[in-house]
Amino acid sequence: MQSNLAQPETHVVIRDATEADIPAIYTLILELAEYEEALDRVENSEEGLRADGFGEQPMFHCFVAEEGSTVIGIALCYFRYSTWKGRYLYLEDLIVTKHRRGAGLGRLLLKRCIEYARSKGCRLLTWQVLDWNSSAIEFYKSLGAELQPEWVNCVLVSENFDQQ
Repeated sequence: MQSNLAQPETHVVIRDATEADIPAIYTLILELAEYEEALDRVENSEEGLRADGFGEQPMFHCFVAEEGSTVIGIALCYFRYSTWKGRYLYLEDLIVTKHRRGAGLGRLLLKRCIEYARSKGCRLLTWQVLDWNSSAIEFYKSLGAELQPEWVNCVLVSENFDQQ
């Protein structure tokens, strides 16, 4: 027999991350790395996140999507500078836990990043997306984001710093 009782609505809060959120943030980072089949490339740790995000000179800002007392998504960002545009906000990762994707949480987190960027006088909000992640690409396009295929990412890993 099917119940006619409505399921209670859950309430999601988007808020600034705290140091107490680090284990949940790290778990989501690992979940993303696994999704991208790059779990073996994660070198950061909870201790690293603590020092870099909540130490004397924080390197990043993080927002969390919380349902009840469970963190189910994050948006981790930091400031960059463009010689052409000035200050801007770079969104390093927008992660929603696998079982909650498609429920609008990414949009809420991105909206909070936009508000943050605006409040800090930023002229741009930028991020990257893997070229094979078609669902993310379509999501970003639906928000009016410009995808810029003419730019190529360059990375120099620390092991190669001395090879000039």
